[in-house]
Amino acid sequence: MGSADDGGDEGPTKTVMTPWEQHSAVISIPRFDYNAPASLLHHSHSGFLITCTIKREKSATKEAMAILGKFCRPKNNGDPSHSESEISDEGGIAKRRKVCSEESGVESANGGGSESVTIESKDENGGHPQDACSTPKEEDADVDRNSLLSLVKLIRSGLVLFTFPKGHSTDTVSIVSEIIQSLKSGSQSPPQWCHRIFPIQATCNLNEQALQTVVQNLVLEFMKDKQERANQPIKFAVGYNRRGIEEAELKTSKHTLQGSKSDKFPLLDRNKCFEVVAGAVKGVISDSVVDLKTPELCVLVELLPLSAVPSGSLVVAVSVLPENLITTKPRLCVKALAPDTKTRNGKN
Repeated sequence: MGSADDGGDEGPTKTVMTPWEQHSAVISIPRFDYNAPASLLHHSHSGFLITCTIKREKSATKEAMAILGKFCRPKNNGDPSHSESEISDEGGIAKRRKVCSEESGVESANGGGSESVTIESKDENGGHPQDACSTPKEEDADVDRNSLLSLVKLIRSGLVLFTFPKGHSTDTVSIVSEIIQSLKSGSQSPPQWCHRIFPIQATCNLNEQALQTVVQNLVLEFMKDKQERANQPIKFAVGYNRRGIEEAELKTSKHTLQGSKSDKFPLLDRNKCFEVVAGAVKGVISDSVVDLKTPELCVLVELLPLSAVPSGSLVVAVSVLPENLITTKPRLCVKALAPDTKTRNGKN
């Protein structure tokens, strides 16, 4: 009888792996945090919204985690004795997410609903557990460094959303600035799947009062470092991306009258949103002027297509960015991570 060792046909003796098993054997990504959308409805969060090649969200997630893992540094107020686990633990018990490579083939009965097979392990003393089943790879170290970030499920392709816990203070703008600078200098290899990383400073419900308050607070924070320009007009621009979510998609009943949704969600109208944001900026900087070509600060508003939220609930991500992080052509948006993103597949 032939065997795998004597040159026989090896096909029947091999274990056939499903596409997901093949994928999970080489990629380590976290599960979706299904509590995150509800938290975003009620609390402001910081984080990162990443545009990527359509249908390559998992590859982009791994790539983004590797990049962010090098630049996301926990704040420990200068005390080196505070470990990353201690900082990420809000309840006093350190938790770390471990990816078990041996069980990467184990999949839920729903046909792949979770993003990876993970094990939540914790040490009763709050330390790092020693019996982790994952091998010590550099990508696993990146996962640990990103232990504060939650992966949020979205209903649009070509997007990956990470958020920090509510109340967690992280300078996302500086992180993205460092990433872009490292790519420009050549110290960081250009990403293959990720197109842009939008640094989220705050989130809020899409209503006039909430958006106005968030923008004013962020502009005030931005202007703290611009006191020397107090006697000169500040040029600003406003960008708004609705991510394809239109009024028609928010209908809760087929009997909804035409125009009623526009009344309920007036800020879905681009001009109305611009009006509210511009008014908030001028409320802080009275002599500010709109300049779409060479703005010194840009207020970017991104509608987040969250999954598993009540019908008609809209959340936006907001940031006030300096001129070195934005591009105005062909449209106002955060700078691309690589210069050839326009030629890639998928929208960015």
